[in-house]
Amino acid sequence: MQQISGGVTAAKGFKAAATAAHIKYEGRDDMALVYSCVPAKVAGVFTKNIVKAAPVQWDKAIVKNQEFAQAVVLNSGIANACTSKKGLAANETMAQAVADELSIPLQSVLTASTGVIGMSLPVDRAVKGISALVPQLSDTEEAGLKAAEAIMTTDTISKQCAVQFEWEGHTITVGGMSKGSGMIHPDMATMLAVVTTDIAISKELLQEVVRTDVDYSFNMISVDRDTSTNDSLMVFANGEAGNAEITTKNEGYEKFVEAYSTVTRTLAKIMASDGEGATKLFETTIIHAKSHADAVTLSKSVITSNLVKTAIYGNDANWGRIICALGYSGVEFDPEIVDLYIESEGNKLKLVENGMATDYSEDEATKILSASHVTAIADIKAGIETATAWGCDLTYDYVKINGDYRS
Repeated sequence: MQQISGGVTAAKGFKAAATAAHIKYEGRDDMALVYSCVPAKVAGVFTKNIVKAAPVQWDKAIVKNQEFAQAVVLNSGIANACTSKKGLAANETMAQAVADELSIPLQSVLTASTGVIGMSLPVDRAVKGISALVPQLSDTEEAGLKAAEAIMTTDTISKQCAVQFEWEGHTITVGGMSKGSGMIHPDMATMLAVVTTDIAISKELLQEVVRTDVDYSFNMISVDRDTSTNDSLMVFANGEAGNAEITTKNEGYEKFVEAYSTVTRTLAKIMASDGEGATKLFETTIIHAKSHADAVTLSKSVITSNLVKTAIYGNDANWGRIICALGYSGVEFDPEIVDLYIESEGNKLKLVENGMATDYSEDEATKILSASHVTAIADIKAGIETATAWGCDLTYDYVKINGDYRS
């Protein structure tokens, strides 16, 4: 397997486009379209927030009831959430416009929106934007990049990843894009993500891969402990690689799982590092936990602690905050035997041994914490399980960004 450049257009048979529809933003693209030239097996996972945006309700029904889909249209600026029947009607109108322009069935069109909650989607602008999108569809890398940029809100960078592997004489590609910088504390996926692949695989296995992997990738990130109303991960597999359809968990399946997980973990980490106002990616790995569930809970407890996040921002080796966060996680463990390390750029420092501070150098600790990617490692000494969660530091700019987000 090798990582290649590109995103949603890297796999065979996929095209993308972006346009400025003036949904809310001016002077930038704010609508994107991803299209499979042939019907594709579709899978997805969505927010567990009881408050679900109109596009989430629409997409969940399609993923549950349809084997194939062929397109997804996405807009940024307005979330089309908490908009009741008016929002549902606007969302269907947007999907119908795509279906009409591409001459495909309505039920093969997914939708996604991100932005301000409670604002009505300007349907006329969206429909006009769709008319502009379809003629621009292209399978170029640039088209994929523009689509990734169009779905950004407070993101500072676009987020893409693509990988390839060989199996039985066929080159199989998995590519994806995501957006998300704030309101990131997923319990299914992430703010918005689209993954495309040219592998031939059954819908049942595709959905199983997506559902299983999310607990190791997008569900392991947090920026601000707020789960969005619009979280959506949509995956398309169009079979254009030409391999025999995978219907059992054979070697091809295992290779696909590895490639798919590389894409999702890469996107997840980029999202965490691009948290609103963040200056660094903060990773926490729990080792030797009693169970995987314990390791997950412990790692998330550390990366979501505001006191830990502010210490990471200040390059302060305040290890007591990390131990404290482990302690209130709800997991039973012996704090008297815990070891704690920090690591970055190849340098590793033990701060705590058997529950007590070591004679570490504060200067060395500060140097390690000053890197753009910092890892905390907690050895619980209770078993063999491990888990890693990704977050970011908490800065003044997070408050500034969210203090006037609507305006």
